[in-house]
Amino acid sequence: MSETFDLLIQRARLRRRPGALYDIAVRAGRIEVIQESPGLSAAVVLDAAEGLVTEPFANPHLHLDKVYTLQRLDEESSLRAYHGEGMSNAMHAIEAASRVKASYRQDWIVENARRALRAAAVHGNTHIRAFADVDSKARLEGVKALLQVREEFRGVVELQVVAFPQDGVLREPGAADLVREAVALGADVVGGIPWIEYTDAAALEHVRRMFEIAVANDRPVSMLVDDAGDPGLRTLEMMAVSAIEVGWQGRVLAHHARAMALYPEPYFQKLAALLRQAGMPVVTDPHTGPLHARVRELLAADICVCLGQDDISDAYYPFGRNNMLEVAFLAAHLLWMTTEDDMERLYDMITVDAARAMGLNDFRLEAGASADMVILDAPSVPEALRHHRAPVYVIRNGKAVDVEALKARG
Repeated sequence: MSETFDLLIQRARLRRRPGALYDIAVRAGRIEVIQESPGLSAAVVLDAAEGLVTEPFANPHLHLDKVYTLQRLDEESSLRAYHGEGMSNAMHAIEAASRVKASYRQDWIVENARRALRAAAVHGNTHIRAFADVDSKARLEGVKALLQVREEFRGVVELQVVAFPQDGVLREPGAADLVREAVALGADVVGGIPWIEYTDAAALEHVRRMFEIAVANDRPVSMLVDDAGDPGLRTLEMMAVSAIEVGWQGRVLAHHARAMALYPEPYFQKLAALLRQAGMPVVTDPHTGPLHARVRELLAADICVCLGQDDISDAYYPFGRNNMLEVAFLAAHLLWMTTEDDMERLYDMITVDAARAMGLNDFRLEAGASADMVILDAPSVPEALRHHRAPVYVIRNGKAVDVEALKARG
């Protein structure tokens, strides 16, 4: 008598295993068997129809408190300042965009975040590191909103909420205390944006204070670093050095690092060595700004690099669907990563490498792992990127997500 499982996925293609079709059997929310030969049985059977089955998608960088706020702003001034003139006026763009926070309220932020997370689930984006601003304008409204939706979507989309002092720590008195309060409320990650400070000394103090909070509360750190067209910015270096000094290697994640595009080669090589020593991956979002981290060179230096959505219809980017296949499709063009090997690497950057950057240890498609998967209507990674359509099925904890119900809610 054959063994019966909870879920069986039949006729699946797997990455880097051309030609063969596999059955994937699940019990009690975990993958138990992956085999070529058919013959297994289960209470629920899904036909992959020779489509690709992989880990789900992970997004390590989304300003979830700001989604769908573009209509509340003067988009001309903020978008033009952030994207124009080699990003030399990025600080002004952030200052202009911060006006929306004067009207922050938990209720409307929750509604916007729900809409974005429904889109994430539909597109198989099941793990998100979500930023919420904390400052004198935003207060803790965004953090409270994201903590609320974190619980509502648990088991479908997992959120890591970042307490993010967007307007600075030295520039914004009281911001560090708000970060502490946010962590006490349940924020998962300590954020930072040291390059926004006016001096290098202030930037270093910004980094020091955020690491102090992280260490005291046993939290990982995510910082937006060097996000402007200024080759003199050095906050990525400050962050890496601080992580090494306080023993936080492997618990730090750097975002953007756009000024890296302008660094001289000798300094870049020194920086790459620091990143390796700090165990610090880099999240890049090349579709949201004209400069971006040096992805190919970082990969060649054995640095973990991943892709983020960054923004959805806000002051910095007018599009976005929480579709990480779409993000990788855009990156393929912007980074000229167009060979088949390049595309496989891009797929890693929105799945396993993004998960590693977020500290997710059970994010793999193999026997014994959590049964979280997407079933695509494409037979290969290049075809998946070509069309960047939503998955046919999204599997969480061994059960198919009701994506049609999510679509119906918009």
